[in-house]
Amino acid sequence: METTLKAPVSFTTAAIAEVKRLMNEPGFNKAQQLRVGVKGGGCSGMTYVLNFDDNTDKDETFEIDSILCIIDRSHNLYLAGMQIDWQGGLNSRGFTFNNPNASSTCGCGTSFAV
Repeated sequence: METTLKAPVSFTTAAIAEVKRLMNEPGFNKAQQLRVGVKGGGCSGMTYVLNFDDNTDKDETFEIDSILCIIDRSHNLYLAGMQIDWQGGLNSRGFTFNNPNASSTCGCGTSFAV
């Protein structure tokens, strides 16, 4: 059963532009959606997941600026209110995560504890 919800996370304009750029790359699998989630690991205990993936029966869907996104229902607790940004500079390049639910984060910004 698929559930659609209000977007639990937000993306900056730069992050939206980078996701759309990736989606327009040759060979992109248009059947996949943008997965936002977490997994165990990293120096603080949990690591963010941001990739393109297939929808499963554990997922809820939401849309941000015409980008279809999926999130495992159990991850909402960890990610609600998080903002995802894209840094394109020479010193720091990649997606960054500003998570109000994190009690601590690591220096690289991709790992957190709750």
